[in-house]
Amino acid sequence: MSGSDMAEGRFMHDLATRLFPICRSLTGNGVRETFTILQEALPGLQVHEVPSGTQVFDWQVPDEWNIRGAYLEGPDGSRVIDFADSNIHVVGYSVPIDTVLPLAELQGHLHSTPELPEAIPYVTSYYNRTWGFCLPHSLRELLPEGAYRAVIDATLEPGSLTYGELVIPGESTEEVFITTYICHPSLANNELSGPMVSTALALWLMSLPRRRYTYRFVFAPETIGAITYASLHLDALRSSTVAAFNLTCIGDEGDYSYLASRLGNLEIDRIARHVLSTRTPAVEYSYLDRGSDERQYGMPGIDLPMISLMRTKYGSYPEYHTSFDNLTVVTPAGLQGGLDLVRECIEVLEVNEYFETTVLGEPQLGRRGLYHAIHARTVADIILLRTNVLAYADGHHSVLDMAVKFDLPVGDVFAVVQELAEHDLLVKLPGKKDS
Repeated sequence: MSGSDMAEGRFMHDLATRLFPICRSLTGNGVRETFTILQEALPGLQVHEVPSGTQVFDWQVPDEWNIRGAYLEGPDGSRVIDFADSNIHVVGYSVPIDTVLPLAELQGHLHSTPELPEAIPYVTSYYNRTWGFCLPHSLRELLPEGAYRAVIDATLEPGSLTYGELVIPGESTEEVFITTYICHPSLANNELSGPMVSTALALWLMSLPRRRYTYRFVFAPETIGAITYASLHLDALRSSTVAAFNLTCIGDEGDYSYLASRLGNLEIDRIARHVLSTRTPAVEYSYLDRGSDERQYGMPGIDLPMISLMRTKYGSYPEYHTSFDNLTVVTPAGLQGGLDLVRECIEVLEVNEYFETTVLGEPQLGRRGLYHAIHARTVADIILLRTNVLAYADGHHSVLDMAVKFDLPVGDVFAVVQELAEHDLLVKLPGKKDS
């Protein structure tokens, strides 16, 4: 199993720092600008456009939204709110507006969070055409009576939805599907951590001398992007995907979190539980706790074997969906820990195969140089592990199953499996016998 240092964490945090100021949404030029920067790190990343109005399952691709600027002027003519100060100040997908209205009427278009009076909340209205401003509650309480001018310089018109895709070939055409979302403005953990870890993970996978599986990365807007991608590629996803990861909120230094697949007992679930058992604090969530793109890819009829991997789960940290979710919440150490979590799951997945013994009964290990030359009172740990592997190489216990049963690292068990296979005592089985 590979180790790592903080170089990857610093790389991810530096890349997030470049991307943080960009105003992203479900659609628009901010998403395209983000992909232009990501393609510097991942030249093989292909960008695709899906026209507005395209039918995708029960949904349609929405109109494209772009914003150039926005502000709210107070009764004295001074700017109370300016989009230039924070791209979270404007409700996502606000229609263009230039109007004057009294404070009482304006209040219906203002959004703040009393529980976090100094934070700007992140608010969207994708499918209900309206407009609004977001501001700290402490500022909202100080607004004087009078007439306010609200200006939002935006366009909301037919265009397209943008998503990115990267395929890293392996020895098998069976695929591991890795998805993350690009659709939030300046939010660090809830937006950028997933794409950053996905980028570093792709670079690591490309550096490996061999890969058992093919790896498919998708960067798309949350919910509608996942629905769009699944709708356009459903048959291929269902026929080739053996494991799937949704990466979100994976860059802070809090919990290590895993959200189970819809069925909860798949190979990928067992791998995640095993890897999380080596970390603290670690939290497991049920599919009933879902809230990101695992909702779409795990639905009946799509049924990808998908789990979500996170640090502190979305909605579980106080800065979530506010301006406080910034580059101090996401750290190089937090991103490195998130990357290592996903990487270890993939390392286990790569070696988690099923084997059967090739002889009846316990094989004669001594003549193969795999046992004590002289029998003593105790049996060495390595010899005991060899015999235990042989005892459970029955076609029903994978390498991971044996590691869990023996309470040993998967890498240690796999090394012995390889050794025994080289001595023709084990044979690898095609496919898996997943429950």
